[in-house]
Amino acid sequence: MTRKKAVIVCPGRGTYNAAELGYLARHHADKGDFIAMVDALREAEGQTPVSALDVAERFSLARHTSSENASPLIFACALADFMAIDREQYDIVAVTGNSMGWYLALTAGGALSHEEGARLVNTMGKIMQAEGRGGQVVYPVVDDDWQPVKEAADFIEASIGLAAAPGSQMNIHASIRLGGLMVLGADEKGMKYLGNRLPRDGRYPMQLANHAAFHTPLLSHVPPLAQEKLGAEMFAKPAIPLIDGKGNQWSPWSTDTTALHGYTLGAQIDTTYDFSKAIEVAAKEYAPDVFILLGPGTTMGAPVAQELIRHRWRGLTGKSAFKTRQGSDPLILSMGMEDQRKLVVG
Repeated sequence: MTRKKAVIVCPGRGTYNAAELGYLARHHADKGDFIAMVDALREAEGQTPVSALDVAERFSLARHTSSENASPLIFACALADFMAIDREQYDIVAVTGNSMGWYLALTAGGALSHEEGARLVNTMGKIMQAEGRGGQVVYPVVDDDWQPVKEAADFIEASIGLAAAPGSQMNIHASIRLGGLMVLGADEKGMKYLGNRLPRDGRYPMQLANHAAFHTPLLSHVPPLAQEKLGAEMFAKPAIPLIDGKGNQWSPWSTDTTALHGYTLGAQIDTTYDFSKAIEVAAKEYAPDVFILLGPGTTMGAPVAQELIRHRWRGLTGKSAFKTRQGSDPLILSMGMEDQRKLVVG
């Protein structure tokens, strides 16, 4: 049997919500050793084990989406999903991720061991819980058929420029380029401005609960704190090529682990994370047959598809064309969706 070439996409924060409660228990009862390792790390820090968070009686926005809880919980779900992929069906040619998903990509790709990946994610979750500043707002820059809306993009760029002008009393920055969505990071005044001035579009502008202004200069104080706690010695050359938030590739043959550490705990924290560019590079450089999106959650499918449509990849021209293709020969398989999950797991 010829294996399909697959690019793996790791999720970021905000992907474990009420619908995902029990995800670990439902899908990964056979990965007790891995989950126990993450739990032990948490317990050593006096924190609630991820297995206990996962089987809580009810979902709590404050508890389950806090930085120090959400990050390791998503890490455990996503890495367990990665381990469940049927390697006889899929040849994994590259790994990328969105925002916090970069830490997961490092672990899935072998640049970090499972233990070191869990330590990095948990440590960064604690740092962000204590040191996070500002917030994030999500706004679409595509229409219902996932075609670009120039007016929305222009308004966002103008808002960023206004905040950067001399004498401005607010901060607004491009945080994540996420397919057809733009994630903006801002301080309190910037968040208020965006909430009042961005044109209403259904549920948008959407403020993300318990999210700081990650990937912006508002967190420029965080890299020294992270680098003090997490040294370069924990990094290794990846076993699988990695694509970061600038679209750069980290190869198993040429990666400088000191530089990888420097990016991960430096520019990755306080400069724009270009997930769109990462997907473009993945598509053009690796020509995968399929993108496999690790769980939990199902929110990453649209941004990946929107970026592929932007480049007319495999003839995709819009949302309707994408849905038609998905029904016959899927280009994207989301492990957070039961019907697609069955096509991925061994």
